[in-house]
Amino acid sequence: MHPDEHGARSAQPDPLAAVPDAVAHLDRSWRFTYLNASAERLLDRRAEDMLGRTLLECFPTAAGRSLARRLAQVVRHGEPRVFEHLHSHQQRWYELRAFPDPNGISVLFRDIDERRRREERHAAALHELAGVLEALPAPTVLVDHDLRILSANRAWHANGELLRREGKQPGQLGDDYLEAMALGLSPDDHAVLTAGLHRLLAGTPDGAHRTFDLDYEGRFGTTTFWFRLQASRVEGSDRVVVSHTDITERVRSEQALQWQAGHDELTGLPNRRRMLRLVDDALDEAAGRRDGRNSTALLHLDLDGFKTINDSLGHHIGDVLLAQVATRLLDQVRPGDAVGRLGADQFLVLARDCDSAEAAALAFRLQSSFALPFPAEGLSVPLSSSIGVAVAHLGTHDAQTLLGDADAAMYAAKSAGRDRVHLFSPGLREAARWRLEVATRLRDDAIDQLVVHYQPVVRLDTGLVEGLEALVRWQHPQRGLLLPDAFLSVAEETGQVIPITRRLLRETTAQAAAWAAEGMDLRMSVNVSARHFATETLVRDVRLALRDSGLAPEQLVLELTETSVAEDPTRAEDQLTVLRGIGVRIAIDDFGTGWSSLAQLFALPIGTLKIDRSLLAAAERAASGDTGAVLAAIVALTRTLGIRSVAEGVETVDHLRMVRAAGCDLAQGWLLGRPMPADEVPGWVRRVEAAGGDLCRIAEVAAASGAPAGGVRRPHGR
Repeated sequence: MHPDEHGARSAQPDPLAAVPDAVAHLDRSWRFTYLNASAERLLDRRAEDMLGRTLLECFPTAAGRSLARRLAQVVRHGEPRVFEHLHSHQQRWYELRAFPDPNGISVLFRDIDERRRREERHAAALHELAGVLEALPAPTVLVDHDLRILSANRAWHANGELLRREGKQPGQLGDDYLEAMALGLSPDDHAVLTAGLHRLLAGTPDGAHRTFDLDYEGRFGTTTFWFRLQASRVEGSDRVVVSHTDITERVRSEQALQWQAGHDELTGLPNRRRMLRLVDDALDEAAGRRDGRNSTALLHLDLDGFKTINDSLGHHIGDVLLAQVATRLLDQVRPGDAVGRLGADQFLVLARDCDSAEAAALAFRLQSSFALPFPAEGLSVPLSSSIGVAVAHLGTHDAQTLLGDADAAMYAAKSAGRDRVHLFSPGLREAARWRLEVATRLRDDAIDQLVVHYQPVVRLDTGLVEGLEALVRWQHPQRGLLLPDAFLSVAEETGQVIPITRRLLRETTAQAAAWAAEGMDLRMSVNVSARHFATETLVRDVRLALRDSGLAPEQLVLELTETSVAEDPTRAEDQLTVLRGIGVRIAIDDFGTGWSSLAQLFALPIGTLKIDRSLLAAAERAASGDTGAVLAAIVALTRTLGIRSVAEGVETVDHLRMVRAAGCDLAQGWLLGRPMPADEVPGWVRRVEAAGGDLCRIAEVAAASGAPAGGVRRPHGR
């Protein structure tokens, strides 16, 4: 609507009256020549009050302000312009579009206050967020809905410098974030990142998918780093903050822990858990093959006598030896096989695609690798190994079962002697189950089921009964009376032999003291395990038993096997010397079955040497005319050293004559008396005394008449 020359409104219709934007026109003298209705409302002035008047007359405060200067520039340059203006009176923001024309300038006003203030709030929030991002130690960026980088902190730019050194262009402001990340991520990780960010943006601002995490690996030069990417949608916007935290140290620590969880720290070999997983994998792989090569073998190696070496030379040297054993085993196995340490001095070898013959050949090859001694800190240490071999054929899927079979075979090799190889057979599985039952029962109630039988020890010069040897038995509720061979070896392995021996010492010394009170002055012989030397409680246990029973120390004889003493001679000598000093007698049992040197053996404070029955059998089978020559030489040596000799296993009159001729001092065996329960001993002693007291003569007479002197003949057993 244009005014006439007097500033009055024209009666013509105003085509801009209904336009929502405010429209005004000023002539070249800056007088208002037109305002539509929206302009009147926006400026809060009536058109009649403004038309024909100048801008400064209507708005005196506009003088010198930016609005006047900008309008003047539009007129001066003759080019339209768009700019924003804060109306000082209303304190609202407007967008102005100014168009010059020959008569002056037309101005369109649009209220943008809400949008402008929203943008200001967003800008302030963005500025604040940028400050927060800058303070973060992790490389962090802010991206928009198109995933273009809006802001990046100092750490992001620092990482970018590392990329530049490798000739890569890092992501800058305005760049596509996903393209920038493609430089360091694997294709798979990049695909996961792309899907995660798009899913994050697709959700509502307050929806469930507001965060996204990804651990990824990156390389800078030759060094590998790990990062945790965490993306979060900014509340109330379509922007996303993405941080990249360096988790390299944590990942390396986790990898180290994971490695340690599956490997032996000393040797670096897979440990028990890792080996069982490898066996399971090998069994699964073998089950899926169709070429006939579906056998998996497991070899269980146990070092012979390693505990003695460890205790005598020290654990440091023991560790050096174990590491060398691991190296030798690795040198001998085939490509694709695995060597692991089961624990202590036991190793496993997993052989894939291996039948029984190949497994046995591998076992003997491993055995031969111990032929050369192992050097350790100037020492040359001999080692050998007992090896059990188990082969899993088609249908075997359980690593634990295969390990149990290999363990049973190893136990059989160990029982057969040192440096042996034994292949698993089904019968060994039952033996293994029995050993497990024994170990379990001995820890529970079986120790209360143990009973003691006593076997006479007889003087060969007079035939008088000098003492009794205490022999432990197990009164098994289902299997009946079991001899020591059925359970004592397991008790040795598990350490249960220690409480068994303590109980035996208490019971037998009390029994001997009770018999002495009844007039039967009999020495009591008790077997002691090498395990007792290792615990170093033997002296204390013997002292307590003697104190509680009241038995004189010289009436107690401790019997130790030659092999048990040889396992740790220094520790044995120390403890035996103390016991000998208080009067307790020491005997070496089963002489002739061990491997110790005579010089080492006779250096101990022993008073009695018990000659094993195997020497009697060997002497009996000797081709020479004088079958007692071997025994005589042994007895002569013991006499020279002031040691008495006891012949074990005297079961025939010929045995009796042989040991007498050899000069033995004492004898025991089924010919002279069977092991018997304690309540039978007094009656048996009275019968011997009633028959004259010379048990040797009684036995010879009884044998001639066909009646055993010592009672019913049974298989011999300790």
